[in-house]
Amino acid sequence: MSGVTPDHPPASPGATKGMSNLAMRVVVALVLAPLTIGIAWVGGWPWLCLVAAAASLLYFEWLMVVGASHHRVPAVVGIAALVAAGVLLMPGWVGIAVSVAALGLAAAALAAPERRLWVAAGFVYAAAALFAAILVRRDADVGFVALIFVLLVVWGADIGGYFFGRGLGGPKLWPRVSPNKTWAGAIGGLALSLALAAGFAVSGFGRLLPLLLLGAVLSAASQLGDLLESAVKRRFGVKDSSQIIPGHGGLLDRLDGFVAAIVVAALIGFMRGGLDGVGRGFMVW
Repeated sequence: MSGVTPDHPPASPGATKGMSNLAMRVVVALVLAPLTIGIAWVGGWPWLCLVAAAASLLYFEWLMVVGASHHRVPAVVGIAALVAAGVLLMPGWVGIAVSVAALGLAAAALAAPERRLWVAAGFVYAAAALFAAILVRRDADVGFVALIFVLLVVWGADIGGYFFGRGLGGPKLWPRVSPNKTWAGAIGGLALSLALAAGFAVSGFGRLLPLLLLGAVLSAASQLGDLLESAVKRRFGVKDSSQIIPGHGGLLDRLDGFVAAIVVAALIGFMRGGLDGVGRGFMVW
């Protein structure tokens, strides 16, 4: 019996694995994205619980990446300080929350028998995410809209980067840090972020030019945050921060871009609206 060459050769193991990973990423995103948006819409204590849990896990995964998670005292002290600071932020006691976070930073770093600077950096990273996410959402009028804007821009940068990077390939963005990221992906991520920002303006949630500028700044921050996390993992020879999210790795892998973007958004909002108007200062121009 003569052999017959199939019209469509079987996919290579690498291609099959890539498609399986993509499908898993899509399924997980379809579950987590609506859940996150729903809790963000409710706001208040449910949002605090989600943010505090995420910040605590970010801190612990950072300790895992830098090889310091086996020291229990820095982990427990840092997580306790993050949760306490978040609780204090809810009624607006920002000064006390900052003091608690500062004490937690000092205690966690001093309790670490090694790699104290890396432990401190992980706490600052998680605390910045905690403060920014809560302060942006606290504004009752525009906090939710501001938060969704940040989320959509970050998701746009991530999705655009993934598909443009894989589809077009081309020169690498920073091969020493992240060998898979390309200039095509970076530009594609920026383009999709700008399209989503324009959609916000068309929908009546702000003026076109300011939102496009904010979209560009946050998209760039998101991609830089991704590269920062990749640099830390490469420094310690780690591929994923954990395996808690199927298809995505750890929470640190999933939220690296969001952390950078929400911190930049909070800084812009604070400079324009003060502590009591972070969301409005960021979103209303």
